[in-house]
Amino acid sequence: MPSALTFELIARCSTTKARAAILTLPHGPVQLPLFMPVATQASLKGLTPQQLEETGCRLCLNNTYHLGLKPGQEVLQKVGGAHKLQGWKHNILTDSGGFQMVSLLKLANITEEGVRFLSPHDGTPMLLTPEHSIALQNTIGSDIIMQLDDVLVTTSPDTKRMREAMERSVRWLDRCIAAHANPTTQNLFCIIQGGLDLKMRTECCKEMVARDTPGIAIGGLSGGEAKADYCRVVNTCTSLLPEMKPRYVMGIGYPEDLVVSVALGADMFDCVWPTRTARFGNAITKYGVLNLRHARYANDFGPVEEGCGCVCCRIGEGGLGVTRAFIHHVAAKETVGAHLLTMHNVWYQLALMRSVRQAILEDRYPVFLKQFFSDQHGGDKSNYPDWAVQALNTVGVDLMEE
Repeated sequence: MPSALTFELIARCSTTKARAAILTLPHGPVQLPLFMPVATQASLKGLTPQQLEETGCRLCLNNTYHLGLKPGQEVLQKVGGAHKLQGWKHNILTDSGGFQMVSLLKLANITEEGVRFLSPHDGTPMLLTPEHSIALQNTIGSDIIMQLDDVLVTTSPDTKRMREAMERSVRWLDRCIAAHANPTTQNLFCIIQGGLDLKMRTECCKEMVARDTPGIAIGGLSGGEAKADYCRVVNTCTSLLPEMKPRYVMGIGYPEDLVVSVALGADMFDCVWPTRTARFGNAITKYGVLNLRHARYANDFGPVEEGCGCVCCRIGEGGLGVTRAFIHHVAAKETVGAHLLTMHNVWYQLALMRSVRQAILEDRYPVFLKQFFSDQHGGDKSNYPDWAVQALNTVGVDLMEE
């Protein structure tokens, strides 16, 4: 099918399956591997579009389902799409609304036609079909659009329903392709389903790859499954996907998950966690997550993280007062606390991926991984998560060796 992107593979890790690439989209190039901050309602909670741009973000995520409800398709049509609505000149990816089948399951009824929702705003019914999802995303004008898929939580024991969801997702992709009005300006990605069943995932990969979409996503994960199962699915899928297309694992954002998933051959990730955890007073750092509401930070006058390049930490280095003690003081009481930590956390995630990419370019990703886990766990290998050790072993990296 037509494509509105170019994918240039720049480097491969000689040990793991990690890759570095340049993905050129209608609103400019982005460097892979990549983490995408989530601006659900065309707004990243806690950051202005300019502040998001200053973090180096060139691709963020909006939510089709929420934008379809409010401001609605008519307003989006009038304003000229989501880029103009939110004052964002860089790239946007929209998810299809399918994930709401899981998150709003009590409000949703799924049939071959589509998904019937009750609006969480006012209870009015809404039918989201593959055709309507694509029409909404065409109006939104996002650079990457996602097929509507039938999403089932991976921990569901209902194998029959899981197969139904996987096969329906393939059929719905065909309907999405047929409905897509702007294939030369917007890139439609397929989504691989199949739960934790590797045979089903393999089957779905073959069907999806045959449709030749510009990019490919691995969906239905981050739903409470064991991390070891998650890694097996990602590793299995990436081995079956074309080398010259971007690979997007949906809903992933913890730093350890990101660096391991890159080693398993994935390129793109998104998650609300960095911004959500900021609103609870948590700072993501190379040494783990700090809960700055804790009393121990009341008299800590250092920056959130030494050497960090974010605005929050740079101000602190200038002696102007944004210290851990200040954020402790405002974290639970003033919106500025969440605002500052959101700036820091988004910067951290994007800087982490820049470091990952640089390590791949210099072919030292295994060394990077060992240093990353050492920093996260204070050098104590007995604290390393078993799932990460085992997953990295499958791609030639032994975290436990001296």
